[in-house]
Amino acid sequence: MRRPLLSRGLLSLALGLLVLPTVCVAAEQIAPPSATSQLQTVAGYLEIARIPSPHATQAAAADEAHLYAISNTTVATYDRHSGELLATASAEGTEHLNSGYFHDGKLYAAHSNYPETPHESDIRVFDPATNTLAVHHVFPEPPGSLVWCVRHNNRWWCCFAWYGDENAQSVLIEYTDDTFTSEARRLFFPAEVIADFDGMSASGGVFDGDTILASHHHYPVLYRLRIPAAPDATTLELVETLDCPFPGQGIAADPATPGSLVGINREARAIVVAKRVTPPCCEATPRSRRALILQGQASP
Repeated sequence: MRRPLLSRGLLSLALGLLVLPTVCVAAEQIAPPSATSQLQTVAGYLEIARIPSPHATQAAAADEAHLYAISNTTVATYDRHSGELLATASAEGTEHLNSGYFHDGKLYAAHSNYPETPHESDIRVFDPATNTLAVHHVFPEPPGSLVWCVRHNNRWWCCFAWYGDENAQSVLIEYTDDTFTSEARRLFFPAEVIADFDGMSASGGVFDGDTILASHHHYPVLYRLRIPAAPDATTLELVETLDCPFPGQGIAADPATPGSLVGINREARAIVVAKRVTPPCCEATPRSRRALILQGQASP
């Protein structure tokens, strides 16, 4: 896997490093996976800041003033400048939060009963103003374990995961309204991505322009996926695979640093902020091979 090589001085000049605490984390360590992605990667995102959090085990999210660490049961709020833990929130019955997405000032968190079966999935909403977590919507017969939900073009997109020999059933569903009852379509992941999942699924996802950046469960990569143009198509298209500093899990956009993402390093128990080091999908050099690939006019 290729890594971007930048000197400390050049990195500081180019990225304008955020001043956030980088204290070592005293927490239980998880052995890193021995395998890595088998797909060819390009430079994507580079870590520019982190803050320690024992709650950084499932996902991270951000608003202008705060960073949030998400564990199985808890949403923890941190001052993004000092790294101070300001509050934690949970609720009875919370078992497995997976990711978080801010919409209208509230954090919409995917939740499931993973690894139990049959699947149970719901969306829980964290309100920073009241520091409360509550159930927003329950999927009566979910097609898997809900791992992330995001909005794009005024519609909700929800990813339901399957694992092991069944991970090819992982599916992204576009809903036509806020009730999560009317489906526009179901899209499955391409075969090369499923093969790279290592028996897991896409633990996080965000829209980047009109493409999706989906994270792995434990590889530090992001899959850029394109929604097929044909209305009857059922498989997402792999555009490129990007290096990133998040060894899997849930990711989110960082509104305080345009073009950046937040995620976690679960082994280090830390929230990680990462800056894009390649042009965004809509700003690739005109007529370059990458631009043509992103526009669907060439094959990856």
